[in-house]
Amino acid sequence: MAEGNKVRFSYDVLNKLCMDAFQKFGFTEDKAKTITDVLLTADLYGIQSHGMQRMVRYYKGIQKGTMKVDAEPEVVFETPVSAVIDGHDGMGQLNGVFAMNLAIKKAKENGVGIVSVRNSNHYGIAGYYAKMAAKEGMLGFSSTNSEAIMVPTYASKAMIGSNPQAWCLPADPYDFFFDASTTVVTRGKLEMYNKMNKPLPDGWALDASGKPSNDASDVLDNIAAHRGGGIMPLGGNTETLGSHKGYGNGMIAEIFASILSQGMTSDKTMKDGKSGICHGFMAINLANFGDPEAIKKHFSEYLQALRDAPKAEGQDRIYTHGEKEIAFIKDRKENGIPVIDKTMTEVKDLCDYLGLDFSEYFGDYVPPKAENMFTGNY
Repeated sequence: MAEGNKVRFSYDVLNKLCMDAFQKFGFTEDKAKTITDVLLTADLYGIQSHGMQRMVRYYKGIQKGTMKVDAEPEVVFETPVSAVIDGHDGMGQLNGVFAMNLAIKKAKENGVGIVSVRNSNHYGIAGYYAKMAAKEGMLGFSSTNSEAIMVPTYASKAMIGSNPQAWCLPADPYDFFFDASTTVVTRGKLEMYNKMNKPLPDGWALDASGKPSNDASDVLDNIAAHRGGGIMPLGGNTETLGSHKGYGNGMIAEIFASILSQGMTSDKTMKDGKSGICHGFMAINLANFGDPEAIKKHFSEYLQALRDAPKAEGQDRIYTHGEKEIAFIKDRKENGIPVIDKTMTEVKDLCDYLGLDFSEYFGDYVPPKAENMFTGNY
């Protein structure tokens, strides 16, 4: 089903495509399943920038050697409540799931688990890992650094990554689920605007001299070449609307990811053929504070009070974090997952490159044509 410059495909179709593609990349079926689940969870949640559109970028990373298919995460430092993991340049999703499972194990045994990872790669949405802990009845946290795209308040050059933080805590009728970058938007959102040839909204990005820019291609090129400029922190590029708060929260994510692991800070990642991305994870056992079910009930009542609060004029609903994701999942399971048509051009090119039959997945759908699909900003 076409929607302007987007087309919808069923979850099952995209799941099969991703599974086949990642196995063609060289991953085992189990590892392909983990990577696919993280990506398609993002698509189900409505976070297209971190979903299956990342496949081409990952494949290019494997070709360049920044992502190593046969890497295995290694625990290099450990205490009963903490650990540092060397990801050995493996896929971020595989390192992330390994690390959060270890954090959950420590939290079950000792009340809390805090795990930091170095030498990894892009790991998808931070919220996937926080949700893992919530599924075990715990408070979950996840963060990551990335290639420097955030321009610190009053600076003109990107020095910090999008550096998202995600938190998830069990509640009824649905969990509290907060997952957000500490930049105004992520790099993936700029990539999507670039594919759609749309100007960036005001207040998102800065050019190489630190002035506001609406040119997605130019901003992406400047980030890749480390020329200057990038994406603004939450709050913009001055303190008037709280730029220093987005900047500071980006640093909190950096601490859990690269500082505790003694890995590469955002300004050092994605250079000289190495990714070096770092992650942070935490699981907190609610039994540390009393009866977990009583805590969940107490929290659920407060969330409902928020939803029932007086509405602003013209508004008929107040959301709590995690509600919209539930609605997105329902829509996408019933009506398919929307994919940008230019992403489908990339998928067609990738299928041809890997020897996969595009029509086996998408029937007689024909994506727009493009040139040089394995060059440019992905």
